[in-house]
Amino acid sequence: MSIEETNKPLLIKGNNHIDKRGKLSFVNNFSMEKIKRFYTIAHPSTEIVRAWQGHKYQSRSFHVISGCFWIACVRIDNWEKPSQQLEVEIYQLKSDEPSVLHIPRGYANGVKAKAKESILISFSDNSYENLQAGDEYRYDSEMWLNWNDLN
Repeated sequence: MSIEETNKPLLIKGNNHIDKRGKLSFVNNFSMEKIKRFYTIAHPSTEIVRAWQGHKYQSRSFHVISGCFWIACVRIDNWEKPSQQLEVEIYQLKSDEPSVLHIPRGYANGVKAKAKESILISFSDNSYENLQAGDEYRYDSEMWLNWNDLN
């Protein structure tokens, strides 16, 4: 299933290849054809929570390049006043287990490092200019999840 065909989060698994030249990590089934921009997020501590950011029209994909992250997402039912009872989906992504988590438009997401000095790359299918046009919604970090419960 391609990311364009899903309206639910999709975990795309990759793999590693190790030989005398070193280690090669890859996620070959993740197409970057629609990607317009990317950025990295570095968490020096496991106490930092970046949550919740949502988008009606933008999808996001995440890949851990160092360490380990918890990534949580919720499908938003009402952008102005979402229900506090929304179902949270939680994923753990590790740099030593290559994968990409695709979160389609219509979701809010949050991230928290499980290991110190973790680094995450975020891919977006929307330009920065379009993002500035009002497709960014922010909610309280504790609205749907007690992040301290994640180990």
